[in-house]
Formats: sequence, C-alpha cells, structure tokens
Amino acid sequence: MLNIGILGCGRIGQVHAGSIAHVDGASVAAVADAFPEAANALAGKTGASVMSADEIIASDGIDAIVIGTPTDTHFDLIQAGAKAGKAIFCEKPVDMSSDRIRQCIETVDAHGVMFLTGFNRRFDPGFAAIQARIAAGDIGNVELVTILSRDPSPPPVSYIKSSGGLFRDMMIHDFDMSRFLLGEEVVQVYATGSALVDPAIGEAGDVDTAVAVLTTASGKICQISNSRRATYGYDQRVEVHGAGGLLRAENMRENNVEIATEQGFRSAPAQNFFLERYAGAYVAEMKHFVECVASGTSPSPNIRDGLAAQMIADAAAQSLETGVPVKLG
Repeated sequence: MLNIGILGCGRIGQVHAGSIAHVDGASVAAVADAFPEAANALAGKTGASVMSADEIIASDGIDAIVIGTPTDTHFDLIQAGAKAGKAIFCEKPVDMSSDRIRQCIETVDAHGVMFLTGFNRRFDPGFAAIQARIAAGDIGNVELVTILSRDPSPPPVSYIKSSGGLFRDMMIHDFDMSRFLLGEEVVQVYATGSALVDPAIGEAGDVDTAVAVLTTASGKICQISNSRRATYGYDQRVEVHGAGGLLRAENMRENNVEIATEQGFRSAPAQNFFLERYAGAYVAEMKHFVECVASGTSPSPNIRDGLAAQMIADAAAQSLETGVPVKLG
C-alpha cells in the first residue's frame, strides 16, 4: 500500500484525495494545510491524520506526497520532499521561475526520487487517444495542431494577481499538450492578447483573451486559443492535421441525448468546468503515478516536462510584451 500525504487541502487537494480513493494500492495517510479547518475537513472525508507539511515529509510512514499548495510554496516542498526520499506528485506550474525548476531537477535527480508534474489533460481519454493514433502513424506526419481552451468565466482578480498570468496559469496546460501531440520541442513562440472579458484583469497586468503560435525546428505549427469567458460552457477541443488525415477531439457534454423538434436539433450543453470535464483524467493520472512508484518506472509527464512548458510560457509572456516572436533554446 502506497501511503500518500496531501499537502494543500483546497480544491485541487480535494480532487486528488478523491482520485486516490479510486486507485487500488494507495491511500491518503495524512493531510496538511495552512488553514486547520481545511485539513480537518479533508481528514474527516478520508480518515487521514492531520499533520504539518514538515511532519508529513519527515514521516517514515509516508511514501509519497501530492503538492497542491500555492505555486510559491512548491520549491521548498519539492526540495524537502526529494531530500526525504519521497515520490512527488506536483501540481502545475512546478514554479514560476524556470531557474528554480532547474534547481528542483538537480535535487530530484540527486536523490533519485519519482516526480510527476500534474498536466492531467494528457490522461483525458480523447486527447490520449489522439496521441496514440499519432504514434501509430494513422494520419502520417503531423503538420498542424489546433488547441482551444475557454473557461466559462474568469477567476477573481485577486487570483489573477498571484497566478503568474494567463500563459503560466491557464495556457500552460496547452503548452504541455502541444509538446505531447507535436512530438517535437518548440523553438519559437509568438503570442498576442487582450483584456476583453474584464477590464480589471487588464488593470492587474494580465490578459483574458490570447492566442499563441508555436513552431518546431522541422516547421510543425501549433496554434492555441484561450479565453477566460465561454457563455456556452467549458470549451476544450483539440485538432491535429497530418499529411494523411485529421484527428479531432470535441467537447464532452453533460449527456449524449439530442432532441429534434420543429425548432430544430438541440443537444446537451458542454460540461461546465474542469472538475467535471477532467474527473476521469485526474483518476487516470493518479493511477499512473501510483503504478510508476510501485514499478520503479519514470512517470510522464515528469519534472522536465514541467520545465519545458514553463519555458514556453515565459517566451509567450515575453512575446506579448515585445510584440515579436521569441526563440527558445
């Protein structure tokens, strides 16, 4: 049995605790949070012990940690967890600083611990099936990837101010997905964006509507569209065009019932937010982590994938500021 400590008992910590309950061979052994009421609430649901983060990391009874705390706390927790020999599951972004992620890589490598970066969308059945078909050669050489990610509504401006901005908080999922589907590293990024949804987001120094174009050394292109507003629901679509065909994953709806009347055809709306849309992906992601720890195999996405996505996000932010494409590497 893999005994897991949850660091951070907010929304994402609760998601991961719920996922662990669906994975054989793993259990939530302890939880920690800066707010005691949050830790006590999650402990009550899971039967776990309430401890401090330091106590969880130091405990011989804990095999792995799940880091779901604010991003600015990740670095210290990763450093301590790796030095204590814990397998680490860390939410994205690993850190706001690429240099600090590189320091984490050095520590993780030096202590030989398992590390998974929480890019859960790789485990979505539709997106995973697209990648598998690409790998099987079903559409030949990939030429163009199109990713659309649109949230139903923007988060509070207070969150925006500490999030690192749209590219590092929201589009970073799509930067990872681009690498997952292109099968090559991105060498150039061009990004543009505006604050069209909420002027307060612009006043906070961020954008809520953005497009990025990524290019690989061989010329493959990925175009990404993000918006903090989609009145029709949580919009998550991917299309991959190749020399021999096309692969597409559409939105998941609340149900698959379609009604036809004299007014026309109507179907159910798209699922409302990521908690519903990616519920299965979160479970599959956690199952992968547990299986990798049990078998001693390296998980994917790992900490280097976290760094690669962060470097693309940094380049996108620079491109937005300068108005010109930015080269990586």
